[in-house]
Amino acid sequence: MDATNRNYRCLFVVTFFMQLRLLILCLIGQLCCAGLAHGQSPNMTGRWTIDVTFAAGVQHSLRFDAQPSGKGTFQLLDPKAHVWGADKPSEATWKQGEGNAVTFSGPMEFLIGNVGRDAGRLMFKGKFENPDFITGEVEFSPQMGERPSKHGTFKAVRNKN
Repeated sequence: MDATNRNYRCLFVVTFFMQLRLLILCLIGQLCCAGLAHGQSPNMTGRWTIDVTFAAGVQHSLRFDAQPSGKGTFQLLDPKAHVWGADKPSEATWKQGEGNAVTFSGPMEFLIGNVGRDAGRLMFKGKFENPDFITGEVEFSPQMGERPSKHGTFKAVRNKN
């Protein structure tokens, strides 16, 4: 009876350690997969169409070409901009924050009436709603004079082509 009990004990120990090893491997696999899923943040690089609405209801549309280096260009897409030469690209910068947060900024000139221009700096602070859609707040700080900044919201959609 002693030999039989020893055989059962050895079998139990071997089975126990095999199951324990399998459990540890499963846990390691889950931790690795969870780390990969949480570690990737949306990619900012590419061409974006941005629709801006300021508090007074004034709307503008522009293009943002984001390059991998944290630099890019803004280009005003408003219909009058091309006629008056205000549609030239201007340099911009962008930075991804924690999680889905992103900021981008640069100089911009908006047309005022038929002949005036409002030069200043645009600052966008938003978050990725999904990899191809960003929403957030925008501030336009005038370059000249003592005028207050304009505040509003924006929606940016990644161009697929």
